[in-house]
Amino acid sequence: QGKVLQIERLPAREMVRVTLALSQPDLPPKVRVNLAQADVPDGLERGAMVRLRARLMPPPAASVPGAYDFARVAWFAGLGATGRGFAPVEILKAGERRGTDLRARLSSHIQNRIAGSAGGIASALATGDRGAISEADSQAMQRSGLAHLLSVSGLHVTAVTVATMLIVLRLLALNPTLALRWRLPLIAAGAGALTAVGYTWLTGAEVPTIRSCAAALLVLLALSLGREAITLRLVAAGAVIVLLLWPEALAGPSFQLSFAAVTAIVALHQSPRVRGWFMRRDEGWSRRLGRSLGSLLLTGVAVELALMPIGMFHFHKQGLYGALANIVAIPLTTFVTMPLEAAALLFDTVGMGGPFWWLTAQSLHFLLWLAHAASTAPGAIAALPAMPGAAFGLMVIGGLWIALWRTRVRWVGSMPLAIGAIWALLTPAPDMLVTGDGRHLAIRMPDGGMALLRDRAGDYTRAVLGENGGVDDELAALSETAGARCSPDLCIFEHRVDGQRWRVVATRSAYLVPWREMMTLCADADIAISDRRLPPNCAPRWLKLDRATLTRTGGVAIHFASGRVATVSHGTAHPWIDPQTVQPPFVRAKGN
Repeated sequence: QGKVLQIERLPAREMVRVTLALSQPDLPPKVRVNLAQADVPDGLERGAMVRLRARLMPPPAASVPGAYDFARVAWFAGLGATGRGFAPVEILKAGERRGTDLRARLSSHIQNRIAGSAGGIASALATGDRGAISEADSQAMQRSGLAHLLSVSGLHVTAVTVATMLIVLRLLALNPTLALRWRLPLIAAGAGALTAVGYTWLTGAEVPTIRSCAAALLVLLALSLGREAITLRLVAAGAVIVLLLWPEALAGPSFQLSFAAVTAIVALHQSPRVRGWFMRRDEGWSRRLGRSLGSLLLTGVAVELALMPIGMFHFHKQGLYGALANIVAIPLTTFVTMPLEAAALLFDTVGMGGPFWWLTAQSLHFLLWLAHAASTAPGAIAALPAMPGAAFGLMVIGGLWIALWRTRVRWVGSMPLAIGAIWALLTPAPDMLVTGDGRHLAIRMPDGGMALLRDRAGDYTRAVLGENGGVDDELAALSETAGARCSPDLCIFEHRVDGQRWRVVATRSAYLVPWREMMTLCADADIAISDRRLPPNCAPRWLKLDRATLTRTGGVAIHFASGRVATVSHGTAHPWIDPQTVQPPFVRAKGN
């Protein structure tokens, strides 16, 4: 039994995600459950008191070293457990319907006007609701570098705020009395601030949107005080305010991507040479258009270069055509799609929004076509294994040095930037990845690809193992690989590195292997892997990764050539990581 804190509807997955505040002493104070769409009763709103049955689990840590750590995110979000809820869901007390009902009704209205993923993107732009975007289209947006358009952040808040300011300023300037007696820019800035706050509330008031809203309010304050609004000092002030409120954001990709992009844009356009190239001149429209396009292209390239190390560090892949795709997608979204959608919603009040919805749908279909074209083009994705944190740190230091200095000394930053990039590129990919539950492993094949132990591994598991193994292609099945001997219950395979043979045995079903057979296999193997607890007499020559060991270490990445083993639980004392009792790295004894 608990109070509904948040509802996220995901129609593309036929699921509703509900965050609950619980009062039972034997349960976490805040949990998140997924409900099938058919099991959600009418009247389930924020603030409602509900009773339901659910299967809850602790927030999972990273599956393998370098993977997404949901346990850390859940810790700072206050989530103590996640799981699946089951019918019946009883509503004991009705909830609030004002703000949440407006957002839900607006999303439903937009999706009724525009079907499919295009309608989901339109909903995301207006209300932050991305639930109607299909998995295939979402993946295409991510692989093409356009996923930031789906998350309401600085771009969207800025577009809405600036549009409001311009409209208010133009309308008030039509009255000569107001234009002569009042400071119209100050009034327009106030209207823009109110719009930014309202848009943030309408889109769910997520932390990234609140950060963007705070930055927009800071810019408006600077304009009101007569200061230059877009400077690196202002960017730094915005970053400090955000970190004072959400210090954990520093390690997250959202904060890093947002402020890296803004810093790159401001630093580029504060350069005297760039200002000289793109300053307005008394020239024909064709030259002005060319300069504007050149400025847009240069800005897109600078932003893409600034974001590339961050994307590679957190997501292990980068869309190579992202800069070109964004050069088209950002102006399309900002100057075409969002104004058309706003006009469609406005004219819907008098029943005349149809033509605007059609134009909005066409622009969104073009955006999806662009995403699929950029994500499926030959060589569209560059995949790298998890890079060392020190390499990423060097690239960040070098990039900040180049952005902050204005004299020639700025190019000293290219040294740590280049060292970090070379270090990341030369980091060897792991030869084998084992998930923290011991159920799944991926082994490096002679052709550089990877093969999975279990043929029926889910899409999420395949994606995690492929990304952290530096592979973008489809993972093969180990049972169909030459050199592997697999039964329904276990696999035996060998891996050769630098002339040395490594023999691995791994279980892959819930059925027990006969004890004598398992002891023989363990004695003949260098590594034994299982999702169950192996008998004490199972003594492989090097590593025994069973439930007991993996519970302490978490997921494992193995480099056979160096004998190095990286683990998820690497001895840190963070509260979202269980304390470790076995210290890495494991080093294979010489002569074995």
